[in-house]
Amino acid sequence: MKIKQLFFDSPKVLGAVDKATRKVFSRFGAFVRRTAKGSIRKRKKESAPGSPPSSHTGLLKRFIFFSFDPSRKSVVIGPMRLTENNRGDAPSALEYGGTATVDKKTVNIRSRPFMGPAFEKEKPTLPQLWKNSVK
Repeated sequence: MKIKQLFFDSPKVLGAVDKATRKVFSRFGAFVRRTAKGSIRKRKKESAPGSPPSSHTGLLKRFIFFSFDPSRKSVVIGPMRLTENNRGDAPSALEYGGTATVDKKTVNIRSRPFMGPAFEKEKPTLPQLWKNSVK
């Protein structure tokens, strides 16, 4: 047996690790997305600052996505930048607080986090997703 065969840098092992990483992070992204979408309630009334935002039109809830980034071996999870009626900065302003332009008016928004709490809620599931993932 060659000594080189005993190292973990063989293409087969690295390929298995890359495949497991993609699978685990994609599942984790799906879980965080589901939790974030579930925290946003559809109602006419605005939510209280510090709690997840209300969905008045359904756009925010509909445009939360996740994607595995193979170059960084990570997952990106969050709302897509909205451009309808100049609401591009609204998702960020909802998460962190700030200003957003709505119907040609600039409004101040106090934070109504939904992605951070969803991430924190799902973070404990990550070790279980990794368990026996490399095959």
